[in-house]
Amino acid sequence: MHTLFSTQFPNNRVSRPVTRGARLTQRLTLLDLSQYGYTQFSVPSGTQPARVLRHNGSTLTVVSDNGVQTVRNVPGLSPQPTVGDWLAVDGAGRVTSVIERTGLLTREAAHKQGSQVLAANVDVVLIVCGVDRPIKDGRIQRVATMAWDAGATPVVVITKAGVADVELPDHPGLLTLVTDALEGTGLDAVREAIAGKTAVLIGESGAGKSTLTNALLGHDEAITGRVRRGDNKGRHTTTSRQLHLVPPLPDGRAGGLIIDTPGIRSVGLVAEAASVTATFAEIGELAEGCRFADCQHAGEPGCAVAEALDSGALDAGRYGDWLKLQREAASAARRADVHAYRSHAKQFSRAGREGAERKRRG
Repeated sequence: MHTLFSTQFPNNRVSRPVTRGARLTQRLTLLDLSQYGYTQFSVPSGTQPARVLRHNGSTLTVVSDNGVQTVRNVPGLSPQPTVGDWLAVDGAGRVTSVIERTGLLTREAAHKQGSQVLAANVDVVLIVCGVDRPIKDGRIQRVATMAWDAGATPVVVITKAGVADVELPDHPGLLTLVTDALEGTGLDAVREAIAGKTAVLIGESGAGKSTLTNALLGHDEAITGRVRRGDNKGRHTTTSRQLHLVPPLPDGRAGGLIIDTPGIRSVGLVAEAASVTATFAEIGELAEGCRFADCQHAGEPGCAVAEALDSGALDAGRYGDWLKLQREAASAARRADVHAYRSHAKQFSRAGREGAERKRRG
């Protein structure tokens, strides 16, 4: 049997008001969870829903209908909670389960060892790029693919527009917004893009994620830092992911939620092939005209993508980027499936040995 939330956490040793963070100390009474993305889903009887605002390691900062609380994480819980998750929490403040996710934003972990979870239940991924450094198309494409794979919409946000001339990146199908948080320009467009939704900021250290977060919140919540003069690289002033409530819009609509994240240097891809194609909208549209539904766009007869490439209607650079990400996605999938990876590695090794033998024989 399932019921909507009604039980409140007691103010005991396990579940208590959060003491870290000026804005998280305020205890709220009978909080309207709809502003945190609650959509009347059901939870197990005897529990209430709570959303993860921050993961503190052994504890979780969550928000429920009676305010912000700290609850203990359960090491054996599967899946492990992450920022943005909805949890079922009982009357004693114990986490009993993670509510089914609408999507999970992940990237390949360091040294290609599995995947790293970045956030759950995200609607919009803001790809933050500062104009005080090179804007890398490959990074935008990878993060956009991660977003599509998580069921979210990617939006490119150019920051620090007052520092230098802005040359907008060309990514068909992706909304690009130009902002300068310190000057207050472009913020209304960002607010409109995330209104009533859960958004996450992804970008390098020093790209302006925390400054943008503070501007959207209307107060200094996220810690900001200076960048180095030599290469405009920033330090990790944001050390953990945290979900913030954005104030309502002037017309009364919910402002949404925003997750500030630590900067990431590399974006390892963990995604389905269809998510890669979604990032390259023009290729996806062309593919609908291919003769065969399972066309790989690699020389098959009747391939509309190949025809557009030959005629110049499709940019060769974009096609090359699409092909590269398709290969990366396939490679990551093989690594995730140990059996498939080992099989592929054996085939590659055997082909290499056979090629070397043929070369030796002349």
